[in-house]
Amino acid sequence: MSEPFTMRTNRYTLARVMFVAGIASLLFSSKFARAEEGKVHDTIAQRVAACVVCHGKEGRAGSDGYYPRIAGKPAGYLYNQLINFRDGKRTYPVMTAMLENMSDDYLREIAQYFSDQHPPYPEPQPTQSTPAERERGRVLVHDGDKAKGIPACVACHGAKMTGIAPAIPGLIGLPRDYLLGQIGAWKIGTRKAATPDCMAHIVQKMDAADISAVTAWLSEQRVPADASPAPALKVKLPLECGKLSP
Repeated sequence: MSEPFTMRTNRYTLARVMFVAGIASLLFSSKFARAEEGKVHDTIAQRVAACVVCHGKEGRAGSDGYYPRIAGKPAGYLYNQLINFRDGKRTYPVMTAMLENMSDDYLREIAQYFSDQHPPYPEPQPTQSTPAERERGRVLVHDGDKAKGIPACVACHGAKMTGIAPAIPGLIGLPRDYLLGQIGAWKIGTRKAATPDCMAHIVQKMDAADISAVTAWLSEQRVPADASPAPALKVKLPLECGKLSP
C-alpha cells in the first residue's frame, strides 16, 4: 500500500514536467496563441487547452488512472483546488508552474468552465479487491464506522456520491489509483485544505484496509445518469470543514 500513499510525482520525469509546463505557458497566453493560418480565437476553451493534455478532452479524465476527471465538478471545489495548487497547499510541479502567476478571477473562470462540461463517464474498471473488501467499503461509504469515529462518506459527498454544490466534490467515477493517491496524500500530510481540514481529520482515523476498501468500492460503481452535484447542503455536516468557508 505504500506506493499509492504518495502523490507519485516521481513517476514523471523533469523533462515531462518542463515540457507540459512549457506548453501551458504558451497556450494560456493569448499573445502567443497563433495557428499556422492566422490568429486563434481567444476563448476560454482555447486558453485551457493545456489542462486537457493531462485531464482529457473537456476534463473527462486522463487514460492512465492518475489524472482525475474535473468536468462537472462543483465550481467552488475546482476553484479551491486551483488556489491550493497555486498557493502550495497541494504540491505538484506541473500544476504549480501553470498557476503560480494567475489571478483569483482567472482561476474562477477556469473552474467555472470545467464545471459546465458534462461529457459521458466511462464504464468503471474492475479492481482486484475481494467481495469482503468491497462490502467493507460499501459500509464505510454509506454508514461509516462509529467505533472509529469515521463518518459515512455520503454525509458530506451526497447520497449519490456526486458531490454537493458549491464546493464538495463527487467521489464516484474516479479511478482507484487517483483515490488512493489523494487519500494517501492526506494521510502523510502532503495534501492540505483550509483549516479545519476535515478530510485530514477523517483519514487519520482510517487504516490501510479501510482506505483500500473505500477506494475499491467507489471505483467500481457506475455513475448515475444524472451525475450533477446536489444543489445545496440540506443537513449539518458531521464535522466542521474549512473548505466550505467563503
